[in-house]
Amino acid sequence: MNTIDQVMTLGPVIPVLVINDIAHARPVAEALVDGGLRVLEVTLRTPVALDAIREMAQVDGAIVGAGTVLNEADLEASLNAGARFIVSPGLTKSLTGAALASGIPFLPGIQTASDIMQGMDFGLTRFKFFPAMAAGGIPVLKALAAPFKQCLFCPTGGITQATAAEWLALDCVPCVGGSWLVRSGKPDPQAIAANARMACRELALG
Repeated sequence: MNTIDQVMTLGPVIPVLVINDIAHARPVAEALVDGGLRVLEVTLRTPVALDAIREMAQVDGAIVGAGTVLNEADLEASLNAGARFIVSPGLTKSLTGAALASGIPFLPGIQTASDIMQGMDFGLTRFKFFPAMAAGGIPVLKALAAPFKQCLFCPTGGITQATAAEWLALDCVPCVGGSWLVRSGKPDPQAIAANARMACRELALG
């Protein structure tokens, strides 16, 4: 998994995971991979997030990345934990420079044309549109994407199983980020695998 394009095209949904109990990490990863979703984003929002990345990375077939990466310290910690790609809710010069220097696939968040242009100054053309629904939804992304035909986006934030297909129908959207696949609390591996299979089956790539 050497490029962000590979990360974004391996499946229609990148599960966005908040792991509060390290005991849940491996069962969640195994269930998602069993259901056909191999690219997993573990958000750095809990004390066990980095340990969860280490645990999930041991699951055969799982490609585990770190989300909610805010700065260079988060980046370094994520790399040390074995993250294979990095996702950030925003785009800053310091984090972008460090991520590019590390060589890891990097997906920074954008909301505006200025954000996209700043990313393009670094040679980036792949972005997370976040928070997708709160930022205006599909009409806003369509308007943003129009002048930037070379760019692709992973919308994340407020997307559901019911609405994901509408986003994926856009030419500029190869995948979406989704938190609906795994409910909070003790994981139900059968339900998680079923959700993943449904996503793979119903959310056909364009």
